[in-house]
Amino acid sequence: MAEITAALVMELRAKSGVGMMDCKKALQETDGDINAAIDWLRAKGLSKAAKKADRVAAEGLVAVASREDGKGEIGAAIEFNSETDFVARNDLFQNAAKSFAEKGLEHHSVEALHGAELENGKTVQDEVTQMIATIGENMQLRRAARLSVSEGVVASYVHNAVSPGLGRIGVLVALEGEGDKTALRELGRKIAMHVAATAPLSLNTDDLDPAAVEKERQVLTEKAKEEGKPENMIAKIVEGQINKFQKDVVLTKQPFVMNPDVTIEQLVKDSAKELGSSNLHLAGFVRLALGEGVEKVEGPDFAAEVASMMAPQA
Repeated sequence: MAEITAALVMELRAKSGVGMMDCKKALQETDGDINAAIDWLRAKGLSKAAKKADRVAAEGLVAVASREDGKGEIGAAIEFNSETDFVARNDLFQNAAKSFAEKGLEHHSVEALHGAELENGKTVQDEVTQMIATIGENMQLRRAARLSVSEGVVASYVHNAVSPGLGRIGVLVALEGEGDKTALRELGRKIAMHVAATAPLSLNTDDLDPAAVEKERQVLTEKAKEEGKPENMIAKIVEGQINKFQKDVVLTKQPFVMNPDVTIEQLVKDSAKELGSSNLHLAGFVRLALGEGVEKVEGPDFAAEVASMMAPQA
């Protein structure tokens, strides 16, 4: 039997677009013959997956998972995309999303998660490829994020949930510090609901992307000029508006949606006093919204297409 080298497997993967495990099996079944292996993959329906990879996948689900370990708490969120909402309601798809989120607890990036090994011996990416071939739609494990605390909680919230831990918006909130875990988790969940509603850009003012601030400053400057504001006052006017912008998009500075009289920062401080915690603070957050940043391509008007086909020919 021919030796199945890593280079041979990579060559077949490049030609077929199929996952590594399936490529290796195809080569084993065909004694290392690349062309025969491609035919073998085609016969199994696996090579079809590669042809679907350029189709837009903007539907799907966001999944969250969390757990305690000996070092504290960990939370993970992933975005698993499909082409249609119909597929996202499929049990196979939902179970896969849940398992990917669980695996996300062990990996710090989506790239690492793609190579993570599942219980069936396949990698996550191989599983996605197999699902594409089986279901017949393009799918993509697009994003993954992870938060952890040594003391405290990582709370979660899922908006528009289709089942526990699965929905269209997933949020993680890390509260680090001492305090009753049940009370901290409830506080974290409320802040996570706030994050789902307001979509903040950063945790603190210092974390805000300088490019986003500069872009806003340019827009506000142009607006002030268009409105005919005095040239010598524009910089001061814009700076005041930038301060307001930061309060709008920085989580700790935002008014709490359930009680706008207090900011999120003040809410955490007040809660720390109630819990007798001297070191409680908001350590981080993650918000994944389904299809965020994906350019959706509008399909043809099916009714119009059928009507045109049925129209009498001239």
